[in-house]
Amino acid sequence: MTLAAPSWHFVDSGARSGAYNMAYDMGLALRMGDDPAMPSVLRLYQWHPWAVSIGHHQAMGDVHTPRCSEAGIDVVRRPTGGRAILHAEELTYCVVMPAGRRSVLDVYNQISNALVRGLGFFGVQAVLQKSQPDFRAEYRRVASIPCFASSARYEIEWHGRKLVGSAQRRVSGGTRDVVLQHGSILCGPAHRRLPQFLALEDPEAIAGMTAVLGRHTVDLADILGREADVPALAGCLRRGFEEEWGVTLSPTAESVYEPLPAYA
Repeated sequence: MTLAAPSWHFVDSGARSGAYNMAYDMGLALRMGDDPAMPSVLRLYQWHPWAVSIGHHQAMGDVHTPRCSEAGIDVVRRPTGGRAILHAEELTYCVVMPAGRRSVLDVYNQISNALVRGLGFFGVQAVLQKSQPDFRAEYRRVASIPCFASSARYEIEWHGRKLVGSAQRRVSGGTRDVVLQHGSILCGPAHRRLPQFLALEDPEAIAGMTAVLGRHTVDLADILGREADVPALAGCLRRGFEEEWGVTLSPTAESVYEPLPAYA
């Protein structure tokens, strides 16, 4: 079923810093809001160096920045909501498109279906989470600081364990409202090291949270029994969006768009 204009831009950014990645994603959303002729965009990227990102409304004090600095790990705030993530062995996707009349959950569902189809082409049969936790109660718990500690409705799981974590923001203003949604597709187990870089001093608390992430998450290397081929995964995801949505993703140079200076 076609959900949008048949021509989209596809940007493969490779590995970039956390500040650059967040600036680029937000820049896409703001530019689209101001330019009614701009096509929708699917962007894929990685993180170099690794980075901890926190949600737009999350307290920076949740992160132990000196430990991050010692380990060579960046710290950045996302323009979207959600909780802390260690961006390490992953492929990140970003979708920027007009909001239209679609609700937040409608967009999550549509994007997740495209990702599930793409993962299927990669040989992984994932499913969507159908329930929605009470996040007001969840966020009062220390164990909720990591994004991957729980799954929201329409997030992607494999055998009950979270494989993809996503966050969304509606950007209003300009000529139209815009959806910015990005998310982490776990390719290896390094994301489970996040508790080491949070503002936790008790070794038992760090070990407990690490165990929670181990139980609640899964990565592509774990599923496949081998290292994930990230370029092949990117190709499968692109195909998944094209076939699920009936769109054409036209390869577009990263330099066509610029990151937002306030984030870069």
